[in-house]
Amino acid sequence: MTVHLEVSEGIGTLRLDRPPMNALNVAVQDRIKELAEEAGRREDVRAVILYGGEKVFAAGADIKEMRDMDHAAMVVRARALQESFTAVARIPKPVVAAVTGYALGGGCELALCADYRIAADNAKLGQPEILLGLIPGAGGTQRLSRLIGPSRAKDLIFTGRQVRAEEALSLGLVDRVVPAAEVYEEARAWAARLVRGPALALRAAKESVDAGLETDIGTGLTVERNWFAGLFATEDRERGMRSFVEEGPGKAKFL
Repeated sequence: MTVHLEVSEGIGTLRLDRPPMNALNVAVQDRIKELAEEAGRREDVRAVILYGGEKVFAAGADIKEMRDMDHAAMVVRARALQESFTAVARIPKPVVAAVTGYALGGGCELALCADYRIAADNAKLGQPEILLGLIPGAGGTQRLSRLIGPSRAKDLIFTGRQVRAEEALSLGLVDRVVPAAEVYEEARAWAARLVRGPALALRAAKESVDAGLETDIGTGLTVERNWFAGLFATEDRERGMRSFVEEGPGKAKFL
């Protein structure tokens, strides 16, 4: 298989495995969607790590495969491409990208689907599609501009330039930079903290933030209000508040 879902201690690692560069061909795209949906359904998965291995996250689309597609073929494929990445973005659990080496084009767009990004100090990220006479097609024009702002996103998209980890951190494209040998373990540590948290409240928080970014503030506040009130019907809310009153903050143990 070109993509694996490995589950351990509540953490599901969605691992790209198509050496040497994890090029995102059609088979990889379809498998990403399948496993993202599986991770979302599985009760033994409480958080997800996106990972391409020690050397490279994903160097982008399979250009040789794309070159053989005409307009009619891409009209059909473009929707499936976006849907595969959107399936990752909509995993109703915390998702962290552990980025090593290259994360270019579709690789960068895949990292954008995570809630948090930890980059190795050797990482290089970018949207080089313009150098092929194209634009990002897996969400890059939308997710990148929402994450780092339109002018910074346009600079990366217009020029196609690659940015090293430290610049990516300054842009807000990644959230932390660590030595390459530590990036996966740091991602596991981030995910492990949330595995022990209240699953439904984490889902509510993620969906409220994401929905709010896609609509006006009034609608976003309605989404937040409905989730907030709904959580009062959960055992986790009862457990959390009881622990706070009896033991103090931060000591609740959730199922």
